[in-house]
Amino acid sequence: MSDRAASIDAFLKRACWDEAERSTLAGDASFRRYYRLRDGRRRAVLMDAPPPRENVRPFVAVARHLLRLGLSAPAILAFDETAGLLLLEDLGDDTYTSLLAAGGDEETLYALAVDLLIGLHGRPAAVPSGLPAYDDETLLCEAAWLTDWYLPRATGTVTPEPVRQSYIDAWLGLFPLVHAQPRTLVLRDYHVDNLIWLPDRPGIKACGLLDFQDAVAGAAAYDLMSLLEDARRDIDDRLARTMLDRYHAAFPDRDRQAFETVYAILGAQRHAKVIGIFTRLSVRDGKSGYLVHIPRVWRLLARSLEHPFLAPVAAWFEKHVPQEMRALPREETVQ
Repeated sequence: MSDRAASIDAFLKRACWDEAERSTLAGDASFRRYYRLRDGRRRAVLMDAPPPRENVRPFVAVARHLLRLGLSAPAILAFDETAGLLLLEDLGDDTYTSLLAAGGDEETLYALAVDLLIGLHGRPAAVPSGLPAYDDETLLCEAAWLTDWYLPRATGTVTPEPVRQSYIDAWLGLFPLVHAQPRTLVLRDYHVDNLIWLPDRPGIKACGLLDFQDAVAGAAAYDLMSLLEDARRDIDDRLARTMLDRYHAAFPDRDRQAFETVYAILGAQRHAKVIGIFTRLSVRDGKSGYLVHIPRVWRLLARSLEHPFLAPVAAWFEKHVPQEMRALPREETVQ
């Protein structure tokens, strides 16, 4: 038995779940692994998040905060932060992704997800104490995954520092607009893979939250954009516009034009980040399945870059990543 397996067995024994049957659940783009536990009528989910690559402390802190706000995050049944092990409430199998694939009512599901954001963004206490800010350093680090991972695959060489710096400079001119927006809790990976339908719960509690350990304090536009400009699935423009209208109707006193400018900036930043992440997952981690989504993300990025305020970033892409380079990353290793 490996040391990790022994740690898991000891954790489950301490939590009185050592007799439970264990089955593997689908993983994600991280190094975390998930298992469903069954012990008679009891159900739970084991999160195995091995340190040092993973850290369960933010998940625990944000989950408890979301529960205090009355939202449906999984309850923490037991945890060992040092070992990177959590025992979570099992919220079931009805993820938005599975329901939509089975022909579920798209507009109903998205409306509930938007209503959750409306409820969250309308709360003065949405941001917990000590939550990190979505600051320039973090935004730039993420955006630079495109120059650090994708661009070397597209060109066959490491990105020259002047090219990388001009990319960063283009973004830096936009971020003051982002920071001028009211600050709220940004869950950061708010899309259908991380939402689950809980029809027995009232109101926005019917939308369960599964992935939020990377939450930050930032602009409200981010999570709405993440939901409606999903890297993993196509969303009809009419539906996206209906959901944007639904969100804005809840905040009639806010500046819609300023919000949608930031929506476009953060959309471009996220899409650039995701292209870099999916390339990194393939090159570094051997998870090439995410590459199938890159053409969609390029289309989303191109649309975001059409916004007039994004002209400096759009010009950088035209010069350094012209249309013919906006494809899947090359297979060969960069020297």
